[in-house]
Amino acid sequence: MINLKNFKSIFLTVLLTMGVSVIASQNVFATTYTVIKGDSLYKISHLFNTTTANLINDNNLSNTIIHPGEVLDVSRKTYTVKNGDCLFAIAKNTELPLNNLRKFNNKWTDCIYEGQVLNLSETINAIVPESPIVKQTSHSSFKYTASEVDLLARLITAEAKGEPYEAQVAVGAVVMNRVKSCSFPNSISAVINQSRNGRYQFTPVFNGSINKPAQASAVKAAIEALNGNDPTNKSLFFYDNSATDKWILSQPVSVKINKMVFAY
Repeated sequence: MINLKNFKSIFLTVLLTMGVSVIASQNVFATTYTVIKGDSLYKISHLFNTTTANLINDNNLSNTIIHPGEVLDVSRKTYTVKNGDCLFAIAKNTELPLNNLRKFNNKWTDCIYEGQVLNLSETINAIVPESPIVKQTSHSSFKYTASEVDLLARLITAEAKGEPYEAQVAVGAVVMNRVKSCSFPNSISAVINQSRNGRYQFTPVFNGSINKPAQASAVKAAIEALNGNDPTNKSLFFYDNSATDKWILSQPVSVKINKMVFAY
């Protein structure tokens, strides 16, 4: 039989060896991680089941650069929906008022799905403190921050670098269409960083290329998409003409732009 006291002692020793500090008080845990040589925010986010965006936000970082010896807050501030979950049960299990859970995720219905990432804090999507930009058009009104523009632009750069400007706008539009859809998370950060069954929805998040600076054209394209420009006619998926996945190739095609295909 395992001695629980010895197990806890061994577990804490392993964490401290890794550079992780754990301070427990009743049901509240504050966890920190000390950066070592060769670390990146991307690698650390996987170690603690969080996202690069969360780490930037929680540590008030202005970019993705970190240095050995730097101490990061790696407390988990998101929850990934499991099969059979409901908002009421999640709120109870995370000791978060149900109304707060709805507010943090702008979710006023009970529509959730397995693999969806829910925010457990109010500032999870604000990567750096800033005033929101509000842009209204005849087609839409969407409130967004400069950090969200940057995140979307970096995804567009990684996914559509070298593609026509229209294709870059279209990539941003797919993200926005997912934000609006009940079948996907309802924030830009959550959509881009979404993982289902251990598989990221966007390859640049998996391989880290999303952390590279955005191109100027991608920033412009991101703003257009945020303001409602959608060359895809509400598509939820995209791929290039080298794709071989049978499932994605079976989806109804909306439009093709150069080497990129957009589908429902």
